[in-house]
Amino acid sequence: MEIDIDQIIYWEWGFLKLNATLLFSWLVMLFMVGISIMITRKLTSKTGMSRGQALLESLVVLIEDQIEEATGEKAEKYLPFISTLFLFIVVSNTISVIPGFHAPTASLSTTAAFALCVFVAVPVYGISSAGLKNYLRFYIEPTPLMLPFNIIGELSRTLALAIRLFGNIMSGSLIVAILLSLTPLFFPVVMQAFGLLIGVIQAYVFAILALVYVASAGRIREQKDQSESNNNSYNHQTT
Repeated sequence: MEIDIDQIIYWEWGFLKLNATLLFSWLVMLFMVGISIMITRKLTSKTGMSRGQALLESLVVLIEDQIEEATGEKAEKYLPFISTLFLFIVVSNTISVIPGFHAPTASLSTTAAFALCVFVAVPVYGISSAGLKNYLRFYIEPTPLMLPFNIIGELSRTLALAIRLFGNIMSGSLIVAILLSLTPLFFPVVMQAFGLLIGVIQAYVFAILALVYVASAGRIREQKDQSESNNNSYNHQTT
């Protein structure tokens, strides 16, 4: 088994390469798009909806409930970004049980791309909520000396997101491959089931962490207003 699926090359022409990460990432995307088209082409608000529509609506409601529970806000603001991350990761992890399929999330380049999306989404949500001036001011509060530490914190949590997901998925796939070579009858079945559970959990953890990061950035204005209110209240009491 290849530990780094980026090194599995299916086609090469000059500097152009089609590796397993790229191939299976596109296959996952095509699979998700195809399922979405099949389910949504006959949407109905009547009681006789298809099983696919009912399942899709239940999934959307579940994700919305999790977002609202975690943030205390309406889910519409975060739903497109968070649900896209979660669904891609969970689909990649779960269909990796198919023989010959390599989960794109077992590649550090894929998980780094997800983490980079979160890294970019944090200021996007923060600026859209608090404005550019208030968001940038957050990095130098309560003192400009905090600027390098805040920047390092942003970079380190981005790196942690990428490494955590990559390490868990890659190690799970490696363990299953080792057990398959040692005991090809019983243990691989158990480990595959365990791997599916871990894959879903890792997708949930990544999505929740991404949600916490972008939601906290979106509350900078609220935190600033609360701080100013507390200062005004303190000044009023002292006078």
